[in-house]
Amino acid sequence: MNWFFLILAGVFEMTGVALINKFNKTRNWKSFLLMTIGFALSFAFLSLAMITLPMGTAYAVWTGIGASGGAILGMVLYNESRSLLRIVCIGLVLTSAVGLKLVS
Repeated sequence: MNWFFLILAGVFEMTGVALINKFNKTRNWKSFLLMTIGFALSFAFLSLAMITLPMGTAYAVWTGIGASGGAILGMVLYNESRSLLRIVCIGLVLTSAVGLKLVS
């Protein structure tokens, strides 16, 4: 269950990052509230995951999901660069997160 919580934390981290961009474009209370809820849920699920997972592993996987997911969402939703090198780097981050899971 702890890995499920960690994945949820990463998904909400991605959501929060995407909503930062939305908030910067619209600057309204609804965007701010959604962004805040996304990050609050991310931290809540990270905290639950860290009850049993080592802090270093949990934090690295959480940030890996958030960073990779944020970059992918940027490509899909905001037409950011889709260069091969960028995609390879995202793959490296995800591979590292999976590696940490395998050795933990």
